[in-house]
This record gives sequence, structure tokens and C-alpha cells, in this order.
Amino acid sequence: MNLSLPKKDPSELMLYLWKIQDLPKISEKELLYLISFELFLVSPQKALQLIQNCLKNNILIKHPDDTLSLNKDLETTLTRWQQERKKQIVKREQLKAQKKTTLTKYQKQPTSDFNVLLKAFLDKGTINRAVAVSEDAFDIQTLDFGGGVLIAKVKGSKTEPYHIEINTKEKILAHDCHDFVSRRSKNKQFCKHLARLFLLLKEKDSEGTIEMLNEIAESVSKWNFGA
Repeated sequence: MNLSLPKKDPSELMLYLWKIQDLPKISEKELLYLISFELFLVSPQKALQLIQNCLKNNILIKHPDDTLSLNKDLETTLTRWQQERKKQIVKREQLKAQKKTTLTKYQKQPTSDFNVLLKAFLDKGTINRAVAVSEDAFDIQTLDFGGGVLIAKVKGSKTEPYHIEINTKEKILAHDCHDFVSRRSKNKQFCKHLARLFLLLKEKDSEGTIEMLNEIAESVSKWNFGA
């Protein structure tokens, strides 16, 4: 979430301050202290002037107990921001738990057929980077283990998703992330996206996934790894 300091718009500044102090109401003294002595934005005199201007323009509302709150529109915006932030925190925690579970499963069976095959295409750190890729990042469009065809997209650092295509008959493994194109493909190795993809495929169909990995491993020198 964006918490950069807005310097010109008083409404945005007050919204920013409420995001930080995380209380529905605050006294004028507490707000002044926050502005001047915790965040060091302006002098106490200017902070007081800012608060008074915000009250005058109905950006802030003064209550009978002398506490201040945001106006209704800003309160609504703040609530939406808090809800979105909560979703992001929950998602981040779920991803951490998912990462731990996936890594634990992988490490528990170091000599399984799947792990031995997958390790042949990975360097030391790839598996740790792979489990950090969210399952939700993948859009598997075609998956035909019998025909040896897989087509998928995966969200990455760019706006457009990366593409993945595997065809065991044509011996093609195509993927367009920078790490794979510039480094991994030359050594017939997987990047984090491909490693994570095969971890996900194993959950769907362990036998089919192992067979596909075998197809690649048995004649890897004849395979075309590239974009």
C-alpha cells in the first residue's frame, strides 16, 4: 500500500496521518504532537494553523469531547484502505505458510523420483525462490500429459505475464522470463517459475508430472530451451 507523504493537499495529508495513527479519533494536542514532534513535518505553530484550516474546511470534524476525526468521505476512503491492507496482510501470511508447506514437502522426500528429476534442473537457490512464487500467479491454459503439451502464463515483475510452453514431442521448452532466457536456458536449467510450475503440477498429477520431467531429462541435449 502507498504510504508516501502527500505534501500539498491537506485532505490527503490528513488521510495519511490517520493511516499512521490508526485511531478513529484523536485530540488536537495529540495530532499536533504527531505532526511536529513525531513526523517533524512542520513547526507546532504551522501544525496548529494546518489543523484549524482543516477544521474550517470540514476536512476534520470536531466532536463534543474535543476529539478530531476525518470527515465522512475521508473516513470511507480510510476504511477501504484498511480493508485492502488487511487483505494484503492475510494474503502475505498465506503465501508464507504456503511457501513453508511446499518447501517442507519437497525436503521430506529428497530421493523421490520427482525430487531427483527436478533437482537435475535446479541450482542451489532456485527451489527457495520457486516456493515464494504464488500459486495464484499461474494460469494453466493447456495441460495434456498424454500428449506431452503444456501452455501456461505466469505473473512476474512485468505488466504482461510470462509465457510457458512445453511440448515433449517437439522437444521444446519455451519461457520468456529474463532469468531463463539470459541464464538458465543456456545450461538447460529451470528458473523459479518453471520449478514452481512443476511443484504445482505434481499436486495435480504426480505420475504425469514425473513422466514429463523424464521426457525432458532423458534427451535434454536434444531439447530446445529458449523464449
